[in-house]
Amino acid sequence: MTEHKIQVVVVTGFSGSGKSTAIKAFEDLDFFCIDNLPVPLLPSFLTLCEQDMPDVHRVALGIDIRERSFLSAYDRIFHTLELAGYRLEILFLEASTEVLQRRYSQTRRLHPMAIAAEFLGPAISSERIALRALRDRSTRIIDTTSLSVHQLKDLVMRGYSLLGDADLMRIQVLSFGYKYGLPLEADLVVDVRFLPNPYFVDALRSLPGTFEAVSEWVLDHPAAREFIDDYARLLLKLLPQYIEERKRYLTIAVGCTGGKHRSVVIAARLAGKLKQDAYNVILIHRDLGLE
Repeated sequence: MTEHKIQVVVVTGFSGSGKSTAIKAFEDLDFFCIDNLPVPLLPSFLTLCEQDMPDVHRVALGIDIRERSFLSAYDRIFHTLELAGYRLEILFLEASTEVLQRRYSQTRRLHPMAIAAEFLGPAISSERIALRALRDRSTRIIDTTSLSVHQLKDLVMRGYSLLGDADLMRIQVLSFGYKYGLPLEADLVVDVRFLPNPYFVDALRSLPGTFEAVSEWVLDHPAAREFIDDYARLLLKLLPQYIEERKRYLTIAVGCTGGKHRSVVIAARLAGKLKQDAYNVILIHRDLGLE
């Protein structure tokens, strides 16, 4: 089997879930983007890219139920592309029925499965049923129910800006503050609020966990060092299992109260330990500076 160099991300999901926003994020990441390409044309399009567009290495395709041949053709064509050696990923966007109804009501657009505006609810239900198998086949699922346009764009850009071999699992270690809410993209969440808090040290309160003085203070406590060692050992046991199950993205979230001190220090140390084992890791401090 020939391995092709082009990385293909199919952006799909429920109508009104944010696919246009996601495509714009991929454009900002220098993906070659096409919205609503007929699925039967996908193999020919990729062949054309390889033959006549050598600078195209990453492609994002917005494909959904508006393209009428999609449901009947996608499984066979995606399987054929994978057998041919293409790195194919499926990003599936979804949202709650209530939010989808509100979005359609605000835009006054007609749902692609509705024959009239008053049939919006049944149309959304029908689409959920029609796309169930595709959702189960997806590489990654993002629930946009509580995400703003800017949050969704930021989430996509963080998730797909990672460098390195596209066949390696890409890991985000993300620090956050519980008072700002759980990160929706998190696969694993750990709470480090059990550790002593630098916030109550006058000389450290205003400094973030990226400062050496804060890091040294947090790591001076045996409980912090023991936790990092224990949790890193657990992750290093789990990661090969995730890879075996063909999981390509993993977000490990580390939370403290405000996302400024403890979670920043612990997340940085965990990311460093995973990098030492040659994992493809990006470190994100989500809430740093929000205070």
